[in-house]
Amino acid sequence: MVIEVLTPEEKLFTGEITSVMVPGISGRFQILENHAPIVSALVKGDVELTLGTGEKQNFSIEKGFIEVLNNEVSLLVYTAAAAE
Repeated sequence: MVIEVLTPEEKLFTGEITSVMVPGISGRFQILENHAPIVSALVKGDVELTLGTGEKQNFSIEKGFIEVLNNEVSLLVYTAAAAE
């Protein structure tokens, strides 16, 4: 599965992942390979990417949207920073 993480200013990350956990408006949820198509609003919270190598990459977002279609994930966020 491929993800692209974008803010209005820059492309933060593009690459292969096995999962992504995001803060949805109704609670946190996870996207895995072959997930059904979805578009969802996101709220302030932490995003956790599990890379193809098994490594984890975390960052905090203010708000945004996620779109999943055919194992391609677009994460569009207003701001993002390294998670503490």
